[in-house]
Amino acid sequence: MDIGKKNEDWSEAEIKASVGAYLTMLALEQKGQKFNKALENRLLRQGPLADRTEGSVEFRMRNISTVLQRMGRNWIVGYKPATNVGANVERGIREALASDDFEPSADEDTLERRAIALEQKPFENTPKGILKPKQAVSSRVAYIRDPEVRAWVRQEAKGICEGCGQPAPFETDGSPFLEVHHVKHLAQKGSDRTSNAVALCPNCHRRCHHSNDREVFTLELYTRVKRLERE
Repeated sequence: MDIGKKNEDWSEAEIKASVGAYLTMLALEQKGQKFNKALENRLLRQGPLADRTEGSVEFRMRNISTVLQRMGRNWIVGYKPATNVGANVERGIREALASDDFEPSADEDTLERRAIALEQKPFENTPKGILKPKQAVSSRVAYIRDPEVRAWVRQEAKGICEGCGQPAPFETDGSPFLEVHHVKHLAQKGSDRTSNAVALCPNCHRRCHHSNDREVFTLELYTRVKRLERE
């Protein structure tokens, strides 16, 4: 197998990107949902792993399986653990795994990955969320959000749009597609808490932002969804 550059040449950022993609696929697999390994490999090589070959990315995924196996954790069935993993690479993978927890994030991909993982089991308590989300330093405006809030709200909706009451219009990776919307927008100093978030179909979500009756429709959400609190 062509594994590209030597393992030692992989940067911390490259290993983190690999681990992030791997954990997203693992979360989907554990939910019984399908994912496309070849597509994920290609997306990585179009982005953070642009200097790597298809074979090198595949081998890195097998390295991650090896480390997870050694840690006594679940690993993706389709990525058979590699026989050998360099000490530096294993150390980097372990550090990336340790840092990829369920902390709030401003990065959409990271937030969604953590929310998917959290949706695998029921919540014992309603997440506290973030009262005053902070802007993250970026070329665009982004707010740090809590993946527990996103996961809990989608669980609570059970595949039904909380705006129109209709089932999600389609599924993605086997799950109903609903978008989590902050009733009082974060840009208006709204909180990232379950009392300010609803799960909406794409149509209702756009209606909240762009329709002529968006203000009236938003007010109606407070009547439909009893957990919501005006801020």
